[in-house]
Amino acid sequence: MKILVTGAAGFIGYHTARALLERGDTVVGLDNLNPYYDPTLKEARLARLQAYDAFRFARLDLADREGMAELFRREGFQRVIHLAAQAGVRHSLTDPYSYVDSNVTGTLNVLEGCRYNGVEHLTYASTSSVYGARTDMPFSVHRPTEHPLAIYAATKKATEHMAHSYAHLYRLPCTGLRFFTVYGPWGRPDMALFLFTQRMLAGEPIDLFNNGHHRRDFTYVDDIVDGVVRASDRVAAPDPDWDPQDPDPGSSDAPWRLYNIGADEPVPLMRFVEVLERELGIEAEKRYQPLQPGDVPETHSDITDLARDTGYRPQVSVEEGVRRFVAWYRWYYGV
Repeated sequence: MKILVTGAAGFIGYHTARALLERGDTVVGLDNLNPYYDPTLKEARLARLQAYDAFRFARLDLADREGMAELFRREGFQRVIHLAAQAGVRHSLTDPYSYVDSNVTGTLNVLEGCRYNGVEHLTYASTSSVYGARTDMPFSVHRPTEHPLAIYAATKKATEHMAHSYAHLYRLPCTGLRFFTVYGPWGRPDMALFLFTQRMLAGEPIDLFNNGHHRRDFTYVDDIVDGVVRASDRVAAPDPDWDPQDPDPGSSDAPWRLYNIGADEPVPLMRFVEVLERELGIEAEKRYQPLQPGDVPETHSDITDLARDTGYRPQVSVEEGVRRFVAWYRWYYGV
């Protein structure tokens, strides 16, 4: 198939594009290579994708309405996997406009491109952050998510609603994936594992928010990509059992579905740090910090629906995932 992967120079986008290329698909990767974090890492990911004959790169901003419309008209995609976004809960506290530009306006441009150009299926990234103030674990797509705690989460919730409206009005099949904490090689420098490794190797202290009492559904990137590809291959269809008198938030009478995609195994942050300490052979100097605004103390994914509908099964343990990340980090940075 010919598939558009937005955010192809990003962490999950790179791994997803590579998996599709490896199985024989043609991939057009879109990215604007913005400087939210070091663009040289994005360029290094992109260089590896450009080694494939079936890959083409489009440097383009999602918010560029005319550029996006022309890309869709020119390429004639069969499927779209929309992973590009302005990410990060903490950054959204200081630069909220970038989240609306990228996540809301950008997603609207993707939806319009799909609508007018016969795309068979749109799979897009949402986030576990939409669960916001909920504390009933595990998080389920069948429960309402009306209390986001940061503008990042609010914009991602908006994309779920936007996708549903297009599925309803234009019968565009849309599948949303609520990602839980993703880690692994080629990861984002603003995320915990990357930051901890960087600082520990430099002999610097690491910050443990919520006084180290976080629990996160850490999910290895290869498991995430497996779920993304499986979800993309299963075109969303209306739920024949959906009841408008008792509406299920996770499905619809339109071709629209929501899934959690995680490990279904929350890990205490302190255990995660201990695994990293063993792998690096370094005891971290720890600075305990309060819970950050917009953050939540715990996440836990209920992946029952994704497992039932696609056969998704996470395979990589935290110990193995951290080992692979550290091996990549030492190789990439020559440490």
